[in-house]
Amino acid sequence: MLFNRAGRIFLFTHVKWFFLFASGSLKTSEAKTVSKKCFQAAYPPSISIHSSNPTMPFTPQDTQHMQLALALAWQGRFSTSPNPRVGCVIAHGSQIVGQGYHVQAGAPHAEVHALAQAGALARGATAYVTLEPCAHHGRTPPCAEALVRAGVSRVIAAMQDPNPLVAGKGLAILRQAGIAVASGLCEAEARAINRGFLSRIERQRPFVKLKIAASLDGKTALANGDSKWITGEAARADVQIQRAESCAVLTGIGTIFADNPQLNVRIPTIRQPLRIVLDRQLRTPVSSQIIQDGGNTLICTQNVAPDTPFAAYPNVQIDRQPENSLAHLLAHLAQQHQIGELMIEAGSTLATAFIQADLVDEIVYYQAPKILGDSARGIFRLPENEKTLSQPPQWQTVSVETLGGDIKWVLQRKP
Repeated sequence: MLFNRAGRIFLFTHVKWFFLFASGSLKTSEAKTVSKKCFQAAYPPSISIHSSNPTMPFTPQDTQHMQLALALAWQGRFSTSPNPRVGCVIAHGSQIVGQGYHVQAGAPHAEVHALAQAGALARGATAYVTLEPCAHHGRTPPCAEALVRAGVSRVIAAMQDPNPLVAGKGLAILRQAGIAVASGLCEAEARAINRGFLSRIERQRPFVKLKIAASLDGKTALANGDSKWITGEAARADVQIQRAESCAVLTGIGTIFADNPQLNVRIPTIRQPLRIVLDRQLRTPVSSQIIQDGGNTLICTQNVAPDTPFAAYPNVQIDRQPENSLAHLLAHLAQQHQIGELMIEAGSTLATAFIQADLVDEIVYYQAPKILGDSARGIFRLPENEKTLSQPPQWQTVSVETLGGDIKWVLQRKP
């Protein structure tokens, strides 16, 4: 089996339906049915849907429509980077007249798709959008102005957009046009969907998730470095989905030497993540798959040699980093390369460095029912920590599920 159930549904929706969904070519009843199925089967189990601010004047019907908008936004998780994932539903009471989601950067936004489907029926309707409508001219015109022209009477946003280009300006345009505006409905869930985008804007660094594949005794490879395969087919297929969600996948030169990985997404997808290699001395072999396969690769190095063998490869970019600091690197990736969600697939040396620097936000741990033994390589290289037994855990479980014979355990750092 290539994909788990959630993965199959996501890919089916994303590849076959997104053109119809986003553009409004589906009939409202058909689109609503597909949205509900995707929402029920594939929406992140760690995110419960409710009003983030129960004191605000939102009705159960408002919440229901926002739930659908959130499910639509989630369909763009493979392709919107560096833009946020946004969904929009336009309704008169219980009757949905338009819906859509943002598919990819440079393409029409969610509100535009929903308005196109609604047509004249948008006048006097309520628009439910998972992020404040944009107010600036980028590659597409402002959505706030499109909503004004369409004549909607009310707009509910799950949250305000912290992007300085928007930051309340979209809601202000709507208010100035006499449109009733509210925000905060399902805000926690909207933030979770856009954790990478928000991390880049608010923290000036990506949201970092560390992927681990280990045995029952916490080993990632045999003593000779062999690790194929610790986990089974279902777990490895899930890794493809994790990569597809990410803006970039980062590894170290040690992993390049040991495994010669591709680090690409080998399932149908609109966008491949950027591959990033931390290679201080610029030793990456030109024969490596990440060089030869034509996909975009960024090599971060401290080597200042003016000439490199990679000049003949337009898919490879050399990024010279003057500072040997992971925190500085993350800030650079966010600012210069617009990386919002970063996935780390590396050996124990790099994984340990990120843990010690307190730069990991989430751990996705695939554990196989195999025992490799004492001489095998461990997950981290950390000194014994006596204090940890008497202290509260630093990590909390988000979800646990079975994938074939393996366990997928997702943890996030406690706030």
